[in-house]
Amino acid sequence: MWTETTRRKYEREGRRYASDLTDAEWGLIEPHMPAAKPLGRPREIELRAVLDAILYIARTGCQWRMLPKDFPPFTTVQGYFYDWRDDGLFEKINFALLLQAREAAGREASPSAGVIDSQSAKTTESGGPRGGACPRARQSRDPGDAAKKVKSLPQRRLGAASATLRPILVV
Repeated sequence: MWTETTRRKYEREGRRYASDLTDAEWGLIEPHMPAAKPLGRPREIELRAVLDAILYIARTGCQWRMLPKDFPPFTTVQGYFYDWRDDGLFEKINFALLLQAREAAGREASPSAGVIDSQSAKTTESGGPRGGACPRARQSRDPGDAAKKVKSLPQRRLGAASATLRPILVV
């Protein structure tokens, strides 16, 4: 439920897009960003603008070429994204923020145990593909069935889990 305190805390006024980082969020992430390379052309782009563009694409699901013109060129953003992905930067930032969030909540920085219950991790009795152990049993002759989605957790279950402080450790 929104209160005046939470409304002010998560307010995005003054941002171009809802996905843009606030100054406080950027302050947490900036120390983890890579330094400029010693050789080659000096960096002319602000890393915050690049990260805002990446977050915009993640939030809206737009194509690289459809990135609005008030962000850096999509080729620049795409290049940074691929470099950071390959270097594991996003995982490093996620892990560092996870440790900070756990310490802020009064917990140990690293969890000592994890729990996966049968409601969260579905499996089949046969241990094979869904519908039987035979790989061909899952194939369908219907051409429209090629992109059939696998059953996932009900949304009401995900909604309850996301309401608490349970960040994703590893995917």
